[in-house]
Amino acid sequence: MTTFTTAQIPAMTGRTVVVTGANSGIGRAAARALATKGARVVLAVRDLTKGHAAAATMSGEVDVRRLDLADLASVRAFAEDLTEPVDVLINNAGLMIPPLGRTADGFELQFGTNHLGHFALTNLLLPRIRERVVTVSSTGHRGGAIDLDDLNWERRPYRAFPAYAQSKLANLLFTTELQRRLTEAGSPVLATAAHPGLAATNLLGHLDDERPLLRRLRTAVIGRLAQSDDDGALPTLYAAVADVPGGGYAGPGGFMEGRGAPKLVGRSKAARDGELARRLWTASEDLTGVTFPLTAKAR
Repeated sequence: MTTFTTAQIPAMTGRTVVVTGANSGIGRAAARALATKGARVVLAVRDLTKGHAAAATMSGEVDVRRLDLADLASVRAFAEDLTEPVDVLINNAGLMIPPLGRTADGFELQFGTNHLGHFALTNLLLPRIRERVVTVSSTGHRGGAIDLDDLNWERRPYRAFPAYAQSKLANLLFTTELQRRLTEAGSPVLATAAHPGLAATNLLGHLDDERPLLRRLRTAVIGRLAQSDDDGALPTLYAAVADVPGGGYAGPGGFMEGRGAPKLVGRSKAARDGELARRLWTASEDLTGVTFPLTAKAR
């Protein structure tokens, strides 16, 4: 079995790839790798200045466009402006365990950004997507539970990690139900998912206000165990271009899926719950006002 590296990415000339959150971390690494292979890469970023700085480090055709996943008006504007076909959409952007916050539409910040923003974006772009939708989840999904009666933490006391885990579980349930709907519609598009393992990205930067001893310990542990951004991006790239099944979930193949070459990995029992995936989809449509745009084929 050949270990997947960026050398296994096929020529991408003539293909357009959209990567959310591509100004830093594994999103930037994935975008750079795909641009090097000839893809036209759209960096969908909240901060255009940071996006242009990231684009300057890449070769090939790179376009920077504004997208704030925490604002459905921004999501709709981005989708309306991007009129050309999209071959691969990589739903990469995300927040990890911030203090309680709300999106422009009143959603809990992690659920609203990590799941609902990407849910709306995917469905708005889907009529123009030709090959694959890749959504980045996390091993943290294993600690997640979907509370359909309180998805936005309005009744429960807010807890940052359970809220994060819920959003990452939602990413996998979204992938499952999206693939079911694509298959039913007779679409050739595949929905896949990935997680980076332990990657030394800036997702944890907001924890810098924690106690100094804990901050030093966290930095030491991450520095010793974490993969680089380039290695952390490999599961995403694997899910985007390798021969994987619809609904497939890629992650590092090493110890506890923390690092190593990518392969297909398992997921929690909750993430395999098809009925929960359907119910979450319905709730997400209600919250965002965005629905699945393809028509199911008659059987």
